[in-house]
Amino acid sequence: MGLSVKPEPGSESESSLLLGNSTTVHQKPPPDTFHLAYIIYFTLGLGFLLPWNAFITAVDYFSYLYPEASVDRIFAVAYMLVGLFCLVIIVFYAHKSDAWVRINVGLGLFVVALLVVPVMDAVYIKGRVGLYDGFTVTVGAVALSGLADALVQGGLIGAAGELPDRYMQALVAGTAGSALLSAGVLVSVLRILTKAVYTQDAIGLRKSANLYFAVGIVVMVICIVFYNVAHRLPVIKYHEDLKIQAVNEEKEEKGSLTGSMWRSAVWHIVGRVKWYGFGILLIYIVTLSIFPGYITEDVHSEILKDWYGIILIAGYNVFDLVGKSLTAIYLLENEKVAIGGCFARLLFFPLFLGCLHGPKFFRTEIPVTLLTCLLGLTNGYLTSVLMILAPKVVQLQHAETAGIVIVLFLVLGLAAGSIVAWFWVI
Repeated sequence: MGLSVKPEPGSESESSLLLGNSTTVHQKPPPDTFHLAYIIYFTLGLGFLLPWNAFITAVDYFSYLYPEASVDRIFAVAYMLVGLFCLVIIVFYAHKSDAWVRINVGLGLFVVALLVVPVMDAVYIKGRVGLYDGFTVTVGAVALSGLADALVQGGLIGAAGELPDRYMQALVAGTAGSALLSAGVLVSVLRILTKAVYTQDAIGLRKSANLYFAVGIVVMVICIVFYNVAHRLPVIKYHEDLKIQAVNEEKEEKGSLTGSMWRSAVWHIVGRVKWYGFGILLIYIVTLSIFPGYITEDVHSEILKDWYGIILIAGYNVFDLVGKSLTAIYLLENEKVAIGGCFARLLFFPLFLGCLHGPKFFRTEIPVTLLTCLLGLTNGYLTSVLMILAPKVVQLQHAETAGIVIVLFLVLGLAAGSIVAWFWVI
């Protein structure tokens, strides 16, 4: 497949390998005391997907208020298309902006987007059904979250790409979290608890939704604090200094990369990481065409009734967490095998289609649940593998751009998967 190329193993440190032709850095990297940098990157990974999870897991509330709207699918298209458009701009102008500013602005926009629903509920909606102006505003808040996601995710993946593997693993694993702290699982658990505690009328659904968004706002504020603390840690400063050294040496050799030279550099980076990007693209076309729309709208259970979708979402999130955590134990370094696994996931289409139109047993809860968990497991593991490997095939000074390009492929996959979700089951 013309796949690229990790640096050849040898006696050099990972930092000096990333520097490419730069002078070997003699200073030993400082330790990550108390694993604080790892914890911060894990928490940041948890945080930037929390707004999306809050919106899609409050589906009971939005479906009650707007019964004629296809809530999940409209949210997905709005979120992903806005994020995709913004990432294209960021890729070509990242060298003119500071990642620190982009990430802080994005985190602030997440807080604003999460405030929209509870504030609008308190001053306008008040539990009333059919006020579709409110739905328009809610979709606008989802789109604002897509913009924030482009700023934050692009910046964080790019920053983690400049660091050793374990920090990218922490960030990607954070997108699933842990069994208790994962963004998706946390909100799913809250949803299950509130569904059991609160009455399923307007008052109960309002309390549930407000709780989801309150949790999201608190976590985003924590992320703002953590991100600004990270830059003060010696281990992060050390790797930032490595990048500065690499950039300065490249300037001495080639001059400043501006205009057509920068565009040429970007296309070279795209060429280096394209197969990793295509793998990510395939992962999310498959995943988003099935989850969450198919899970919440197309399969039904006479036994579990409206708990069925909730359990399937929680199962997916748990196994996505497991997959993203497995790379801390075993990292598949053969990119051809990893990308082949992405193509193999296309088999989920006929398998899930069989859950709608296949033999009777295939349409029962057990096959659907097992396939949903496997969908989450493969999504998590293969995403983590490709995200870790991709930035390491370019020089350190270009690792941030490579990370942003990979996120662009990811969001393109999310957007395409969200659109395919409208059609493939017909």
